[in-house]
Amino acid sequence: MTLKQAMAELKALGTEQMRQYYAKNGAGKDVFGCKMGDVRNVAKKVKSDHALAMELWKTGNLEARLLATLVCKPKELSAKELDAMVRDVDYAWLADWLNSYVVKQHPEKEALRVKWMKDKHASAARAGWSLTTERVIKDPAGLDLSVLLDRIEREMGKAPELTKWTMNFCLGEIGMNHPAHRKRVVAIGEKVGAYRDYPCSKGCTSPYVPTWIAEMVSRQK
Repeated sequence: MTLKQAMAELKALGTEQMRQYYAKNGAGKDVFGCKMGDVRNVAKKVKSDHALAMELWKTGNLEARLLATLVCKPKELSAKELDAMVRDVDYAWLADWLNSYVVKQHPEKEALRVKWMKDKHASAARAGWSLTTERVIKDPAGLDLSVLLDRIEREMGKAPELTKWTMNFCLGEIGMNHPAHRKRVVAIGEKVGAYRDYPCSKGCTSPYVPTWIAEMVSRQK
């Protein structure tokens, strides 16, 4: 599939309703209005095409970039190229797809994690906290969880939204996966109050950490 064909297909899948949804959620103006499932279906047709992915990313269009995260080959990106891509994102949904499908698959992700955890750039910091959360869950050896909690307690309340959301998830995962820190995690959640009043659909769990941990721990019993 060529860039022209991919863009035409994405544009044809867009709807006014979805364009309004993205606009309401801060996605910017360069949006076709495709559903996420439709982007995934286009990716199934493309399969893997790194050159096309890079062309798609350069367009700046939201759906083109979402598609790029699905069809690129992370190992073919240099750490410098990936760092630039991460810093070029200011929409949470795109940041999460980039982190999930590209950043977490990159061979230099640990070095980038360390770099991004020191960074004040909102999306770079978000990527750093996302990778740190992955380590909290899967590979905590070498992480000083007390130091992480100190940072979260000190910084989360005034962090940019892109960063705050992922810091909050790191806080919650520390509490759920490391019971020795759970009491402090809940206390930090109560003190900072992040997402205390977050609107949740019926059946969904609140991202407010004290509520989230209580719900998830109760399911383990």
